Amino acid sequence: MAGFTIEYPGTLAEALSLLDPDDPSVRPVGGGTALMLMMKSQLFHPKRLVSLSRLKDPMTGCRDDGDHIRIGAMATLSQLEHSPLIAAEFPVVCAAMATLANVRVRNVATVGGNLAHGDPHLDLPPIWAALGAEAIIDGPSGPRHVKVADLFHGYYETDVADGELITEIRVPRRPGWRATYRKVTTRAIHDWPALGVTLAARFDDDRIADIRIVLSAAVDIPQRLTGAEEVLRGQRPDAALLARAGDAAAAEAPMEHDSRGSVDYKAHLLKVHILRGMNEIGKG
Repeated sequence: MAGFTIEYPGTLAEALSLLDPDDPSVRPVGGGTALMLMMKSQLFHPKRLVSLSRLKDPMTGCRDDGDHIRIGAMATLSQLEHSPLIAAEFPVVCAAMATLANVRVRNVATVGGNLAHGDPHLDLPPIWAALGAEAIIDGPSGPRHVKVADLFHGYYETDVADGELITEIRVPRRPGWRATYRKVTTRAIHDWPALGVTLAARFDDDRIADIRIVLSAAVDIPQRLTGAEEVLRGQRPDAALLARAGDAAAAEAPMEHDSRGSVDYKAHLLKVHILRGMNEIGKG
């Protein structure tokens, strides 16, 4: 591994000043769980790393902000997992942690790094997208807000430019909404998924008043399945309707063959887990 320097700024302003918008080898680092693997594999050769470990608000913790919950980018996944605020407002996030990597990784990996990494197999990005979350990205031109659903441009490609970093995410409170994340692995349950799908819905009596379905892992970026949503929105769910929604989802999702399964296999998984997910959240 080639030599590099590592800086430990004490403020967000200092951290931003140490980044370089013209040099992709200068990179901010949170927990470093993914970045260190890329360095060991010789996929990334840094000149300078800017550690965010000494930064405080707004980079840390989970805070109630009225209509939103604000989560600092340096909050670890374990902190999310054990947060009473997150458990009360977004139980789907806490539930997903049980099969997200392992406790050693969750103790170190951060919310911001998990998003900025841009790996489509990660569990949290499709959940944030389905919940309507937005990332706050700071850089030379000041902070900007980007919906998590719009953050990803391609495999390991995000809207976070060189010289920028994610400072926090804002997740809107959605009274009456229920959500589930369905993860399918071909090996151990905590392994990379062959397919992940998040379903979030609001019901009006027995009708689906509104719904978001976000597919991950089987595609290059987390993708909303708007065709399947349209099939379901305003309807009373039954087996025939859910089968039509599954068919619509499989038809619109640009899934790819890889070592975890064929397109046909993933299409079958998608149909099965839309059915199971809707049955789960439909029961309340």
